[in-house]
Amino acid sequence: MDRAMPLPPLHIGCAGWSLPRALWPEFPAGGSHLERYAQRFDAVEIDTSFYRPHRRETYERWAASTPEGFRFAVKLPQSITHEKRLLDAMPEFDAFLEQAGGLGAKLGCLVVQLPPSLPFDAGAVERFLSALRRRHRGAVVLEPRHRSWFTPQVDALLSQFQVGRVLADPVLFDEAAAPGGWPALAYLRLHGSPRRYWSAYDNALLVRLAKRLRQAREDGAACWCIFDNTAGGEAVGNALTLLRIDSESAVSSDRQP
Repeated sequence: MDRAMPLPPLHIGCAGWSLPRALWPEFPAGGSHLERYAQRFDAVEIDTSFYRPHRRETYERWAASTPEGFRFAVKLPQSITHEKRLLDAMPEFDAFLEQAGGLGAKLGCLVVQLPPSLPFDAGAVERFLSALRRRHRGAVVLEPRHRSWFTPQVDALLSQFQVGRVLADPVLFDEAAAPGGWPALAYLRLHGSPRRYWSAYDNALLVRLAKRLRQAREDGAACWCIFDNTAGGEAVGNALTLLRIDSESAVSSDRQP
């Protein structure tokens, strides 16, 4: 990528906007948790949409609570991914998209997380993504968890529909150790390791992660990095640290001749 051109965006945030009390001093004192969160981060992932629908007015209120450049990633309902298993699921998708459309321009990415028991079926995936793309042209990522999805054939099909394949940590298989699918979109979901949802990531790993994300952007990929190690409140601290490391790295790069 031409270094004179601005890099594609990097969105760093958490799954949800709950703020641990110990980190309240890092955020403005006034406003709701979302309003305070959005003064430090420019993105959040809404996971609750997987379990239950939210009214369009709720999404509209969330959008109105955040600055202009803020973006929401929204997880598709389990009725689409786990119950229908992507088959004949457009009535549910249409209802979901009408609701999430309340975010307007702040709807940044749709997240399609599949059950571990769902193997790759080229015909079913192509039909689902074709129908999805007739309805939605924005960013979409897919998080498969069955080993059959991690092949060049799958990456080619996802690229055809401009869909990124999520890199989730802990990594399930060696083949899943890097993002895949459409190369212009990289989406990381970091659940904490070794204890999923609880463990914090150490600074050395976050430094390496910042370098990988910067390289991906230099290669032309828009990047999302979402921390989901929320059970013990570690996500917010990790995300703040990654923001700082990335900012310091950007300043250092700008100073280089």
